[in-house]
Amino acid sequence: MPEVASFSYAFSTLQQLAEDVLKHARDKGASACEVDVSEGFGQSVGVRCDEVETIEFNRDKGIGITIYSGQRKGYASTSDFSAQALRETVEAALNIARFTAEDDCAGLAEAALMAKDCPNLDLYHPWALTVEDAITTARRCEQAAFDASPLVSNSEGASVSTQQAHFVSANSLGFMGGYPTSRHYISCSVIAGEQEAMQRDDWYTTRRCADELDDPATVGRIAAERAVARLGGRKVKTGEFPVLFEAPLASGLLGSLVHAASGGALYRKSSFLLDHLGKRVMPEFVQISERPHIKRGLGSSAFDSDGVATYDREVVTDGILQGYFLSTYTARKLGMQTTANAGGSHNLIIKPGDLDLAGLLAQMGRGLLVTELLGHGVNYVTGDYSRGAAGYWVENGKIAYPVEEITIAGNLKAMLAGIVAVGNDVQVRGSKQSGSILLDRMTVAGE
Repeated sequence: MPEVASFSYAFSTLQQLAEDVLKHARDKGASACEVDVSEGFGQSVGVRCDEVETIEFNRDKGIGITIYSGQRKGYASTSDFSAQALRETVEAALNIARFTAEDDCAGLAEAALMAKDCPNLDLYHPWALTVEDAITTARRCEQAAFDASPLVSNSEGASVSTQQAHFVSANSLGFMGGYPTSRHYISCSVIAGEQEAMQRDDWYTTRRCADELDDPATVGRIAAERAVARLGGRKVKTGEFPVLFEAPLASGLLGSLVHAASGGALYRKSSFLLDHLGKRVMPEFVQISERPHIKRGLGSSAFDSDGVATYDREVVTDGILQGYFLSTYTARKLGMQTTANAGGSHNLIIKPGDLDLAGLLAQMGRGLLVTELLGHGVNYVTGDYSRGAAGYWVENGKIAYPVEEITIAGNLKAMLAGIVAVGNDVQVRGSKQSGSILLDRMTVAGE
């Protein structure tokens, strides 16, 4: 078995660097300090039409230091781990703090909220993958796409990546935590058709542990099938229709909920969910949970970037918004308590329903299945939503033909309230997990 590449710095060294920063900040008169020390490395291999196109290695490290001088805050960072560089970075942050305006919400989280006994979340599974093995895997993935259909005429490539990192977060209240993580993926993107009638599509798999990745040949085959299925795409007549967001895109609706319910948008009054805590925002059957401690979870974390211990909670219960997504700072701006979401959500999961994608299509009857979104036409202040899209027109509960060059539009508030069903076809690819989501109606603009 090939050797697994290792970190340049021991975990204990990262801890010592953090302690050195905190001591120097204290000696320089800082009233509080927090520090993040991290190191990461990995390799990525890309193959296109059976030829090796890219071999990339990455290795990086950094220290970020936040200094508080009373209610004034300064931040500086460095990639130099030498003692002199650490001292200079602390002093730079302190100097910045002296010239910033006072902010009565600035400062560390309360000591009682800090993570103490961090659970082992099993997030580190290094992949002993040589470059040669990565090339073989990528070639196998791409070849499976070509083998899947004679209509697959070209390739944008298959890639295999493995990444490892470890970090330490600490602050002057005595908190210190950190752990190693890994993340690996296999992807493939291919082109089907000839000359003018060409379509591309892709597929990928990502996990903490390489043993849990989908088979490379499966990834290639799915990419090919998706590209071929899009051939002969056409527009549809403009009108209002039910819309089904395929699972990989449905998690984006969860992302919109998180953005609108996040402290930053709320205290700036730039959210369509302002003052919606405790109010119905989705149908009664919708349940959304945050589960930060799932073993090997892609969004798992024992604490947030403020050092606050994460915990299981219900975000939406029976369609009612139970909680926002707050950091220490944004919680203070709103006169509330942090929800341990500094840095984002942690394994946000919408409860799956009973139907798979075929079942949802049958339930929809006639409408649009969306498999690709283009552009970023979302206004979180008003909730207005308008994006380019591609997918399939559905008649009598079955896919009738591919659709392209259309726009879907609506309002996120109405879209969330108009969820008809959530599928059980969950694709786990990040910190938000959802099956396909069926909406009662959106405006589809085509011909």
